[in-house]
Amino acid sequence: MHGSKTPPETDDTAEVERKAYHEMLDREVDALSWLKGSEYDLTCKDVASRFDLNLKTLKAMVSKVQRKRSAEAKRANAATKEGGALTIDAFVAYMPMHNYIYLPNRDPWPAASVNARVPPIEVNGGTDISASEWLDQNRPIEQMTWMPGEPALIKDTLFVDGGRVHAKGATTLNLYRPPTVVGIPGDVEPWLKLGYSIYPDDFDHILLWLAHRVQQPAVKLNHAVLLGGSPGIGKDTLLVPVRHAVGPWNFADINPQNLLEKWNPYARSVILCISEVHDLGDTNRYAFYERSKRYIVDPPSVLRVEEKNLRQHYIQNLCGVIYTTNHKTDGLYLPSDDRRNYVAWSPLPENPRSVKYWNALNAWYECGGIENVVHYLRTLDISSFNSKAPPKKTEAFWEIVNASTNPDDTELAGALEELGEDAVTLTMLAGSSIGRSLGERANRARIPHRMQACKYVAVRSNAKDGYWVVHGVRQAVYAREALTIAERFNAAHELVRRKSKSK
Repeated sequence: MHGSKTPPETDDTAEVERKAYHEMLDREVDALSWLKGSEYDLTCKDVASRFDLNLKTLKAMVSKVQRKRSAEAKRANAATKEGGALTIDAFVAYMPMHNYIYLPNRDPWPAASVNARVPPIEVNGGTDISASEWLDQNRPIEQMTWMPGEPALIKDTLFVDGGRVHAKGATTLNLYRPPTVVGIPGDVEPWLKLGYSIYPDDFDHILLWLAHRVQQPAVKLNHAVLLGGSPGIGKDTLLVPVRHAVGPWNFADINPQNLLEKWNPYARSVILCISEVHDLGDTNRYAFYERSKRYIVDPPSVLRVEEKNLRQHYIQNLCGVIYTTNHKTDGLYLPSDDRRNYVAWSPLPENPRSVKYWNALNAWYECGGIENVVHYLRTLDISSFNSKAPPKKTEAFWEIVNASTNPDDTELAGALEELGEDAVTLTMLAGSSIGRSLGERANRARIPHRMQACKYVAVRSNAKDGYWVVHGVRQAVYAREALTIAERFNAAHELVRRKSKSK
């Protein structure tokens, strides 16, 4: 319009910073509202200092949240007494599948079940509509994720395979539920003695690793811990308080085969414990190692979760992986250049302690020991722990690496060295016994692993199937892993050119 003035551009930076500040503060206040005693007082002082708040003001904010939660609990209790009904606040409508999520445990419900437990809602001055219809209109969610440190309903946010994106008006349900156990200061000597007796040389590192998972579940820890040793030494018993410290629902237990299957709800875990890693067979050992990498390190920063009866959804890659095994030689496969696994191996013999000892330890757990360990892990100083640094390669690590080395790999490495080529085909190795062995149909699935163990990787051609034509035969070409991608391709191209000229 002529003569009108263009309004000056507004600077949104201050508003964005203010919103981020209050979102972070709200999360801290919600976390504080669950704490008690000295743990509450100490954490209040820390939060007040970090947010530059008056301590009295902060505690008033916490009290307000606690009163609101108490009032909601009273309403729910009253509704339960009045004929076993639930309140509408206990549900949200999950629009992609048009079912309803019961917030206390995040389970999906059909509309008929919600309407059977929640009375009709009065709207427009006297008109009643069903609870499910009211939820569709007033409490819809567009997506699910799993995000420690975020509220149950994450506003104006969606999660995709590339990460978090702003989506005004959208709501994402957070499937993460924080731990509920209250930490209590006390004697943790029985637990520490157990840990140091099992892993005298490694428990310092294990302790920091566990405390990191408890204190910083929203921060990715870029290496796994392997807890190895004879049966009956207490590996699982050692982890009992840790399970409570992160929340039992955030501590997932699976076996190695589960990791190779399609369904992966265990990705939503602060700690993922893979038990009894052994006897996987050569091919599965390599596949297991490759598959486990996606959960151990970032990248990938986002994981896709596939779960029966739920729509696939994306979550931050935050789980910390623990392996347990009694088997050193036929357990986990580890190459010498691995930078993702800390290996702890116990010197204790099988079943070194009496039943009386275990009974006394479990009684201590039940009489407050768990709460004492929880408090200890929540308050342990972990400032010296670098969650992104590669772990130390222990003596046990090298023993597993040596056990993982196949004698055939040594022979294959010798054959490759004798050829002295940057790129090779299996036909070129046919003069050696190992080359002939790999050419047999039963061993073909092992070829990529055997070649990679000798620092040679497959190079794809421009053909759809990736194979190269050498002397009229379509076959794979492998090049030195130390070369760049372009150098590998050029080496493969030059090999095929030479072979074609010598036909």
